Amino acid sequence: MHRSHRPATLVSVTIDPERASLVMLKRGFILFGLAVLTFAISSPWASSEQSDAPVPAYNAGPPAKGTKLPPILTPDQLWGANAQSPVQTHAYELAAKIPVVLHQQPCYCYCDRMGHNSLHSCFEGTHGAQCDTCLKELYYSYVMHKQGKTAAQIRKGIIRGDWKEVDLTTAASIN
Repeated sequence: MHRSHRPATLVSVTIDPERASLVMLKRGFILFGLAVLTFAISSPWASSEQSDAPVPAYNAGPPAKGTKLPPILTPDQLWGANAQSPVQTHAYELAAKIPVVLHQQPCYCYCDRMGHNSLHSCFEGTHGAQCDTCLKELYYSYVMHKQGKTAAQIRKGIIRGDWKEVDLTTAASIN
């Protein structure tokens, strides 16, 4: 059996220019609306100002007299991915020097959602070594403490977002 191939026939369609303009205009409005909606939804999260966001958990003052804070891990207790760079191990050395200050600071990685009650909690385990936010806040807190700032003044700076200026590529040299 032999089939013959017929050439395809073209169908001529007449497009009403007025209708095409309306369709394009409608698509343009839809795209514009989606862009505005995307911007409106994402802009609160893109803001560098964190003071509008709720402040994560912290303790307003030092622990009660006689209360012993959980220990900060020592650098030799860190291993593997938690001790790959001096910035990680040195952070734990500095954290051990200012545990009461850290106890009074919020942590903007929002680890309070996993049970932490302050920046101190991050350095009781390995979380602090893995989190740039915790590391930056720790180095910020230590430098401000060395400059004579109170825990409350340091907390205000953290809430303002001043910790974001810490450069972790050079932080290991802070003493």
